Amino acid sequence: MKFKCLAAALLSSLPLFAHAQTNVTIYGVMDAAIAVENTDTPGEGHRTVINSGNQSSSRIGFRGTEDLGNGLKALFNIEAGVALDTGAADSSLFGRRAVVGLQGDFGTLTVGREYSPIAAVAAATDTLGQGMFGSNLSAFARLTRRLANSVNYKSNALSGFTVNAAYSTGEKTVDPSGDLMGASLEYKNGGLYLGAGYHQIERLATGDDKEWGAGAGYTFGAFEVKGNYLVADQTGPNNEYKNANIGVAYTTGPNKFFVNFQQQKIETGAKGNTVSLAYTYNLSKRTNIYTTYAQLRNNGRGVFGIYSSSTNVTPAATALGADPSVFTVGVRHNF
Repeated sequence: MKFKCLAAALLSSLPLFAHAQTNVTIYGVMDAAIAVENTDTPGEGHRTVINSGNQSSSRIGFRGTEDLGNGLKALFNIEAGVALDTGAADSSLFGRRAVVGLQGDFGTLTVGREYSPIAAVAAATDTLGQGMFGSNLSAFARLTRRLANSVNYKSNALSGFTVNAAYSTGEKTVDPSGDLMGASLEYKNGGLYLGAGYHQIERLATGDDKEWGAGAGYTFGAFEVKGNYLVADQTGPNNEYKNANIGVAYTTGPNKFFVNFQQQKIETGAKGNTVSLAYTYNLSKRTNIYTTYAQLRNNGRGVFGIYSSSTNVTPAATALGADPSVFTVGVRHNF
């Protein structure tokens, strides 16, 4: 009887021991919207759709840390995308992020699928939060945002400066290797942010693709001003793509107003300009409603699209000069 009582006591205490060793958090975002989309493709009219993630991509994630002593911690994070309009998961279960690593006085070292160094700079300098239509996510149809099969390092802040470095292996046995090497430098001081990053990718045997980006942001009172310049220069003639953004946000009480201007260009002469207007209203600390309107004007060679966090409105490839637009109203809940 005494043995049974002792066993029961030990079993009941296991969750307490587990909790003391590892802290695990379940978190997520659920975002759904009604949108009216018009690609301006000849022969097509506008359509009304239910979208998932027009402000933030819907997701569920698990993250945790374990204190190893002497200032060293183990950490992990896995994050899966969810489409609220259909209930479907992303094609890769934990395609948003999947890492394990160590953190200490030396900084943070992770292995797995991670955001790229340029992605960190782009996210910090996008007025629309890389969410609502017109965000700089349009650039990442050409630049690299996430790195599979990667080793990543982030330094601790020193006098406001942080260094990010990454190496992603293409896991090929013959050239071109598909490897990517990248780094970025960020600076934060009060309301000021500055950042710049660079990637080099061995995609073709004839030469390396190059990607780079720089951005800045400043918060003063109720105003935020952010801008960035992102470039993807693939091997070959007339392939260089440029994406420039400048935006302002103003907060008053639970209300926040956004305006952003974006220009996309390709070396061939294609160009598209986008103006985005957005508004959010906080119903609580975790729930808000939002609306966005964006209009893109392509020149005669352009066929660019308007991107939100999880979807885009893009003309058909043959519809040169088409001018897409989109209006959306949605609700977002964080947990």
